[in-house]
This record gives sequence, structure tokens and C-alpha cells, in this order.
Amino acid sequence: MPEVVRLLSESTVKAVVLDDDPTGTQTVHGIDVLAGWSVPALAEALADPGPCFFILTNSRSMAGPRAAEVNREIVSNLLEASRLTGREFALVSRSDSTLRGHFAMELEALRQGLGRPVDGVVVMPAFFEGGRYTVDNVHYVAEGDSLVPAAQTEFARDTTFGYSRSDLREWIEEKTGGAVRASDVAAVSIQTLRRPDAAERARDLLMGLPRGAHVIVNAADYGDAEAFVHGLLLAEAAGKRYLFRTAASFVRVRAGLGARPLLAASEYCEAGRQGGLVVAGSYTARTTAQLESLLALPGTAPVEVRVDRLASGVSRRLETARASAMAQEAVAAGRHAVVYTSRALESALGRAGDLQAGRVVSDTLVDIVRSLGARPRFTIAKGGITSSDIATKGLGMRRARVLGQAAPGVPVWLLGPESRFPGMKFVVWPGNVGGPNDLRDLVGLA
Repeated sequence: MPEVVRLLSESTVKAVVLDDDPTGTQTVHGIDVLAGWSVPALAEALADPGPCFFILTNSRSMAGPRAAEVNREIVSNLLEASRLTGREFALVSRSDSTLRGHFAMELEALRQGLGRPVDGVVVMPAFFEGGRYTVDNVHYVAEGDSLVPAAQTEFARDTTFGYSRSDLREWIEEKTGGAVRASDVAAVSIQTLRRPDAAERARDLLMGLPRGAHVIVNAADYGDAEAFVHGLLLAEAAGKRYLFRTAASFVRVRAGLGARPLLAASEYCEAGRQGGLVVAGSYTARTTAQLESLLALPGTAPVEVRVDRLASGVSRRLETARASAMAQEAVAAGRHAVVYTSRALESALGRAGDLQAGRVVSDTLVDIVRSLGARPRFTIAKGGITSSDIATKGLGMRRARVLGQAAPGVPVWLLGPESRFPGMKFVVWPGNVGGPNDLRDLVGLA
């Protein structure tokens, strides 16, 4: 890691992380998050001496063509901001560590937007804090004490982003519709990354890639990630330029950041008599188990949003008003309002995971948060799309600073002065992170 930090200090290339939902900040601290991408905002962020910054695209909630359009627009603005500031950038497309998202479409949009060839595409979905590891080219998800190949988990059955392959070379072929063959995908092995000359070997492999080829990175801990990034920075110093599709652990190392202790309750919760607010839109089994545990905690007030009632305009307005009144009453009375969607995977609105149904649900949760008059002592948003919409649409956030993590893989943002509640601490809890009692334990400390 000292060599990574040294090489970053000598580099003119700044990492710009395009995050398809806000959970990518789950490993970093002291880093800014932008909710917009105007040229002036990007120029200001590029000129800042920090090692990287995030742009919150929320593109996982969009249909593929719209996600591609957003990515091209951001790159176009970044190129202009780079011209104005004289600062080069490396594009990191940060996505889900369980392999959901617009993989092929977004990467192609970024290539088109750059308007020049890249020397390779690095794919590294490992996320150690969340129990996601890549070993012998197979991506695993920790479930209890077991490691399960990703294609055998609930995430692979996602309505929009499902897949059938756990070997990342085969997964890339599947997601590109055969445009990239598994046999053409290179790999950096863990055995290579644990040799004394790991950085040099990783550099040589990267520099020897056919132009534009995909390479997957095996990794099971931060030592593996650091060895790879050391080699990557050596290749960049030699003039090579790469495109990245990664999870959050890569970002921390590419930014030269070390670990920091988890935040204390006083760092994500304000003093006062009012209650807190938890908003859960995620429908994963992990979230459901966490909600069941949380709602058994004394002092919580359940506010179930019945998804069946969101299918028509009139019933949706009535359901929103009912839930809003319940949440407002609970927070004002000093209880923690837990606003969550009904758990059925099928409803009159459609199937959970469908993008259109998800948009209606998210918009409803945003309306509920907008209606709050009382400032909660803390706000926790559960689920990536939910977190993004609550922060930007419900609370009016345009720029935030990542303070650190309240639990492993659970970032805390300091909202800016433009937000509805300036200086509020906002907890972004991914839908696929944490054990059954972790959410309850965090709220219990507040």
C-alpha cells in the first residue's frame, strides 16, 4: 500500500467513480459524492486535490438505453472539465458486487463517450466487507459460514439483471451476448497476486493485453487488491489507460485509502427527543430478515406501505397520505419510524425487481420523506435505489461528504447546506449487506 500511495502522489490521473447506486461509497471516507454532473461541478471536483470523487448516476434504476445515455453525457462533460482543468481522469464504473446492473451497455457507452480506444477493461467485483470474493475465476457470495457461487444466489434470479454463470469469464460472455468470448477474457490469479513480484507480473499482464480486452481480477482480501493496484499504477505510469467495472473494495485501494474504524453512534445520530427514520425499499431476503428483527426492537413504529395500493393514482395518493401521517407522528413522538414496503414479491403493481414497479415504489417513498416536517435524529435508507432517491429527491442533496461507515459496508454521508435538513447524517444501507440483526443493533445504539 505505501507504493500505491507513492505512485498516486506522482500521478496526474484522478479516479472518477460513476456509481450506479449510492452504495459504492461503502469502503471510503473523506470523499465527495456529486448528485449532478454539470461541467462546472465536474471541473471543481477534478481540480480538488483529493484522490477521487463519486458521481451518483442511479443508473441501475433506469432502462438500459437511458442508463447508456446518462453515461455518455457524463463522459462528455468530464472531457470538457478535464480540458478546462488540465487534469486527466480514469473512469471507474462502480456496480453491484453480486453482479447486477447494466454491465455491457454501460461499458460500451463509456467507450463511445471517451472517443478513443482503451488498453483494457478491468472487471473486479470483489467486495470483502460484504463477503464477495473471486477465486479461480468464480465469484462467490458469503451466506452464513458458506461461500456460494453467485449464480446460485437470489441475486442471480433478479427480474431485470439475472444471470446463470458464476465463472466471470463465462458471465462476461453471457452479459455481452457472446460479443466477448469467455476464452478471450484474461485473468489475474490470486497465486500471481501473492508472489513477491506480484506488482510487476500484474503490470506485465495488463500491458500485454490485446487492446480493449477484458481482464478479471481474482481477489479474496485487501492484500490481493493492493498488489493488483500497485501493478495497475505501474502500467498507467507507462502510459496505459484502462476502463474499470468494479465493486467498492477496488475503489478504496485505487484512491490510496486505508481502513478507518467504524463510526460511533454519535457520528451518525443527532441529539434530541425526536425519533429516527428508517426507509426500506429493498425486497431482498436479507432486508426482509433485518426488518423483522428491527421491528421487534422497543421504540420502533412500523409504517407498512402496501404496494398493492400503489397501482392506481387515487389509491396511491391515499396510501402515501396514510403512511406519511404515521411516520410524522412517530418521529415527533420520539419513536423511530420504520417505513417499509410490503414484502410480497408479486402485487397488483407488478413483480418486485421490475424497473417500472420499482420506480413507482421509490417515488412513493420519496413523497413520504418529503412530507416530514420534523427533522429525524437519524435517517437510514435501505436499498441502493431507495437510498439514491431519498437522498437526492426526498432530501434535496446535491453534494455530500462520505464520513465513513456505521457498519461494515454501510456508508454515512454528511449532507450539504442545500439539502432539506442541512448537516444531516444520512446512512446508506445496501439491500444485500449485513446479517439479520445488524440493522436492529445499529438503530438500538442511536
